Amino acid sequence: MSRLRLSRLIPLAVLTLGAGFAALPASAATSGTFSTTGTMTTARIHATATLLPDGQVLVAGGDATAASAELYNPAAGTWAGTGSMNNPRAFHTATLLPDGQVLAAGGAGTSAELYNPAAGTWAGTGSMNNPRAFHTATLLPDGQVLAAGGAGTSAELYNPAAGTWAGTGSMNNPRAFHTATLLPDGQVLAAGGAGTSAELYNPAAGTWAGTGSMTTGRSSPSATLLPDGKVLVAGGQNAGGSALSSAELYNPATGTWTRTGSMTTAREEQSATLLPGGKVLVAGGLGSSGGSLSSAELYNPATGKFTPTGSMTTPRATHDATLLPDGDVLVTAGVVPANGVFSELYHPATGQWSAATSGLGAQATCSQVRECLSASTATLLGTGNVLVAGGLTGLASNPGTTTSAMLYHPATNTWTPTGPMSTSRGSQTATLLPDGQVLVAGGTTFGSHKTHFLASAELYTP
Repeated sequence: MSRLRLSRLIPLAVLTLGAGFAALPASAATSGTFSTTGTMTTARIHATATLLPDGQVLVAGGDATAASAELYNPAAGTWAGTGSMNNPRAFHTATLLPDGQVLAAGGAGTSAELYNPAAGTWAGTGSMNNPRAFHTATLLPDGQVLAAGGAGTSAELYNPAAGTWAGTGSMNNPRAFHTATLLPDGQVLAAGGAGTSAELYNPAAGTWAGTGSMTTGRSSPSATLLPDGKVLVAGGQNAGGSALSSAELYNPATGTWTRTGSMTTAREEQSATLLPGGKVLVAGGLGSSGGSLSSAELYNPATGKFTPTGSMTTPRATHDATLLPDGDVLVTAGVVPANGVFSELYHPATGQWSAATSGLGAQATCSQVRECLSASTATLLGTGNVLVAGGLTGLASNPGTTTSAMLYHPATNTWTPTGPMSTSRGSQTATLLPDGQVLVAGGTTFGSHKTHFLASAELYTP
């Protein structure tokens, strides 16, 4: 039996009805603080959230009964109901089209519909040929949308100009929970979700062609598009639930996968960060024993090899990794052992990690707890600072959540407290708005061994 992945234990983008808060317009907010903002109007889980060209955020659907949708207005700091969808849907896709409309598809049979921001209404558009959920939707360079998987091998194209779906070549293998990568030449690479198979969609021909199979079947590995157009897939979990050290490279020019140097350590739930020089930093994750790892390694596309680099001072998994403007990488939070440090900094120039805990005080170490603000959010602000907000605290067997928020200042390598949020939360969404503010919405809060879902939202003003 496969080991249950940590990421599946944490609710993602969970949004539901909770206590209301009065909205506070952005103009009234104080720098470095969170201010409560309007509460969403409808209970929802697994909704989609789409940043519109006018800066508003469209949240739609989300559970078996939710056809409703609503808009967050950053200027007013409020949520307002907008036209309801024609069908309730969850596990659907929402694709922002070039004309500013939003295409919602799947999660409710074959139906699809378009949201018109100018009118605030949804209008049914051509139905898909097959019902699908857990599929991928890829906006192609010509403006069409490719929906693939989630329903056997079928795939289809949505044509915004005609408002219709047309079947396109079927995939060679059924797949769901797969990856779909738009390559520089406009083709789409679908991989995983069906053993070792991978295939390539050619928009010009409207066909899928089996491409070289991956050398190893794997679920949820890291996948990194490299500067030369190749795709690096590393680690993950095999069918037996064991972490993998193997890695492979997809070459669009030849349509083949080739084994590349294996990682020095088997890992899943790792972070993979493309560095400015073209190398990939892989750090932490869960090892073969199921425990968190401190080791890190660099993949060099020029040699096709992973080489160890400095280890983190603290083992961690399900952490955040943020590439900073100066090329350093900040890792924060995660599932860590007792007395692990909350954050640290990787320096590509030296290949070493250094503590990034100045200013955290008691929060610099994770004490005797296992959850060290995992399920927090880390947002790179326009100022170059990083905002870390919320997350899980306490023992994994009885987690709690926090209202705390803090800012990392790369220029001084220090943290300063900010906020705090008005509501304790974890697994929330965090959206950087065009004006530089951050919208934090929904999530969960824990208490007395119970999980409570949130509809509240708040706005951070840097």
